[in-house]
Amino acid sequence: MVQKYQSPVRVYKHPFELIMAAYERRFPTCPLIPMFVDSDTVNEFRSEDGAIHVVERRCKLDIDAPRLLKKIAGVDYVYFIQKNSLNSRERTLHIEARNETFSNRVIINEHCCYSVHPENEDWTCFEQSASLDIKSFFGFESTVEKIAMKQYTSNIKKGKEIIEYYLRQLEEEGITFVPRWTPPSLAPASEMSSSCKKPAAPLAVVVPDPALKEGLSSEPLSTPSGAPEPSVGTPDDKLDADYIKRYLGDLTPLQESCLIRLRQWLQETHKGKIPKDEHILRFLRARDFNIDKARETMCQSLTWRKQHQVDYILDTWQPPQVLQDYYAGGWHHHDKDGRPLYVLRLGQMDTKGLVRALGEEALLRYVLSINEEGLRRCEENTKVFGRPISSWTCLVDLEGLNMRHLWRPGVKALLRTIEVVEANYPETLGRLLILRAPRVFPVLWTLVSPFIDDNTRRKFLIYAGNDYQGPGGLLDYIDKEIIPDFLSGECMCEVPEGGLVPKSLYRTAEELENEDLKLWTETIYQSASVFKGAPHEILIQIVDASSVITWDFDVCKGDIVFNIYHSKRSPQPPKKDSLGAHSITSPGGNNVQLIDRIWQLGRDYSMVESPLICKEGESVQGSHVTRWPGFYILQWKFHSMPACAATSLPRMDDMLASLQVSSHKCKVMYYTEVIGSEDFRGSMTSLESSHSGFSQLSAATTSSSQSHSSSMISR
Repeated sequence: MVQKYQSPVRVYKHPFELIMAAYERRFPTCPLIPMFVDSDTVNEFRSEDGAIHVVERRCKLDIDAPRLLKKIAGVDYVYFIQKNSLNSRERTLHIEARNETFSNRVIINEHCCYSVHPENEDWTCFEQSASLDIKSFFGFESTVEKIAMKQYTSNIKKGKEIIEYYLRQLEEEGITFVPRWTPPSLAPASEMSSSCKKPAAPLAVVVPDPALKEGLSSEPLSTPSGAPEPSVGTPDDKLDADYIKRYLGDLTPLQESCLIRLRQWLQETHKGKIPKDEHILRFLRARDFNIDKARETMCQSLTWRKQHQVDYILDTWQPPQVLQDYYAGGWHHHDKDGRPLYVLRLGQMDTKGLVRALGEEALLRYVLSINEEGLRRCEENTKVFGRPISSWTCLVDLEGLNMRHLWRPGVKALLRTIEVVEANYPETLGRLLILRAPRVFPVLWTLVSPFIDDNTRRKFLIYAGNDYQGPGGLLDYIDKEIIPDFLSGECMCEVPEGGLVPKSLYRTAEELENEDLKLWTETIYQSASVFKGAPHEILIQIVDASSVITWDFDVCKGDIVFNIYHSKRSPQPPKKDSLGAHSITSPGGNNVQLIDRIWQLGRDYSMVESPLICKEGESVQGSHVTRWPGFYILQWKFHSMPACAATSLPRMDDMLASLQVSSHKCKVMYYTEVIGSEDFRGSMTSLESSHSGFSQLSAATTSSSQSHSSSMISR
C-alpha cells in the first residue's frame, strides 16, 4: 500500500531571496540533521542570464535502523538523488528527490516547493508532498515502512527550525537582505557590489511573538515591507500551518497530511457545501486518522445532513412549547477549558411524558438542534479564548432518576438518539460529568453503554451522592462562580426545572406517527434505489420549449450512469419494480421504471445528453435547456465498471468500491426542478454563473452547446 504525505502551507515571513540564502547553507552537509552525512554535486546547469540554476546532488544518509536490518540489507548508508531547480525570475525553487538505494524494492518520491506568498511578496511559502511504496524488503516490509515514516516525520518537524537557524546565522553575519534577480543589462551598479549588507531588520520567524504563541493577540505582525497582514489561507484555498495551529490545534505532520488529503478529496468529489475544517478533523480523530474510514462515515453524514436539511435547523425549526417548558436542559456558560457547558437535569425530566406528547422524532430533532448550537458555540469560544475549542462539556444531574426513566419506549428513543449523534457529531463531547448517580443508574448504564463509542466512554466521570463536592470533583472542571444553584453553587441556572408533562398534552399513536412522518419528510430530496437491470427513472413534461430542467443529486452507494431522454409520447404509468429480493420500501428508496422494454432508442425516444458516469460519493448539479416540448425522462442506471478515476487516496479504494457494488445495488438522493421559459431570463452563461459558488470547491463545469446543457461534476 502506498503511503502518502501532503504538508500544509508553511509561511516564512521573509523574502524569497533571503530564504534561499539560508537554504543553500544546508549543503554539502547539515549538522542539524545527523542522518544527513554528505552530498556531492553530480550535475549543474545555469542559464546565461543567471535566472535558472539547476543542481543535482547525490545525498548520503545514515538511517537510524536496527543493525540487524542493515546487515541483512547489506548497506550502511542509503543514497538519494535530489534535483533543485531555482527560477530566480519567477522566484520559485522546486525540489525533487528519489531514492537510489533499493530503488527496485522501495520507491520514495518527494516534491517540495518554495514560492512567494500570493498576498505579500516579501513572504515565502513552503509546501511538500511525498509517497512511499514498499514492494518487497526481505520480509521486513512493515518494519521498513515504520522506520521510514518515523524518520520522515522527524525531519519534517526540523525543516522550519533549520531554516530559522540559518536565518539567525545570516543575521549574526549582518546579512539581512539579498537583492532580487534582475536581467544583467538592467542590474544597477550598486547591486553589482559584492556587499549585500544592510541595516538589520527584525526577524519575525527568529523572535516569536509571545502573544501570538498564546493565541491572544489580534494585532498584525510587522513585516519588513510594512505590507498588510494577509488573510488566513490562499486563493487556492490551501491550509496554512499557522491557521492549523491557531484554529485546529497541534497536529503531527501525518495528522496534518490526513486532514489536507481528506479535505482535498471532498473538494474534488463532494461538490456543494463541505464541512468546516474542524468538523473534518473530528471525523478523522474518531477514526484514528484512518482516511478511508473517516471518508466513508463523513460522506454518509453529509448525505444525511443534506436530506434532512440539518444545516438550517437552527433557522427554520422552532421547538414546540412542550419542549421549551419541560425539557430540563440548556446551555450554561463554559468550563475551565473554555468548552461550552450544557446542563441536563435528567432526573427531573419526564421522558415518558415527552415521548407521549411529542414522539421520538421531535425529541431527536431537538437534540440535533442542541448539537448544532454546540458547534456554533465552539466556533465562538475559539475566537473568544484564542485557542482551538472543538467540543463541549455536558453536566448531567441524575437526582430524581428512578424506574420510570427506564420506560421501554423512552430508552428506545434514547438509544436511537445516541446512535444518530455518534454517527454525525463525532468527537464533540469533550467531557461528561454525571452527578448524584442513584442506585438505579447501573441498570440504565448497562442498557446504553454498548451503544457508546469507546473513545466517548473514556470521557465519562461519574459521581455518586455528594462526591462531586470533594477532591477531584466539580471544582476541578468548572469555576466556582458558575456552578448552578441546584448543585449548591452561586450561579442562577436558567435551565427549565422539568417536571411531569400533563397527560392532557399526550397524543395518540396515530397522531404521533403522522407527525413523525411529517418531520422527516420535510425535505426537497427524494431517495431511489438503482439495481442492475432496473434503473430509476422520473418523468418531466415540458409544454414550452426553452424551459430549463435542473437537477441536484448525490450518489450515496455504488456507481451510476445518468441519462436524459426525450419522447413525443408519454410512457405508460410508472411501474414499481416487482423484484421481491430487492425489498424496496419508502422512504429508504424506491425504484420506478418508465421506459417500456419494447421501446427502441431512436424510434420511440432519443438521448439528449451524453451519458454521465458518476462515482460513489459524488454530488452532481446540472441543467438542460429543452429544445422541444414533450416528455423528458431522467434516468439513473447501474454502472458495472469498477471505479478507476484518479484520486488522492490509495488505489485500495477502487478494490473496496468494486466489492461494495457487488450486490448490484446503488442508491441516489435527488432533487429536480423545471424553470419555465417565461421565468427564465438570460443565456446559458448566466445560468452557469448561478453555480459560481462551487468554484472554490474546484468544480469542473462541462457544457454542451449542441444539447444546450450544463452539467457540473468534480472528478
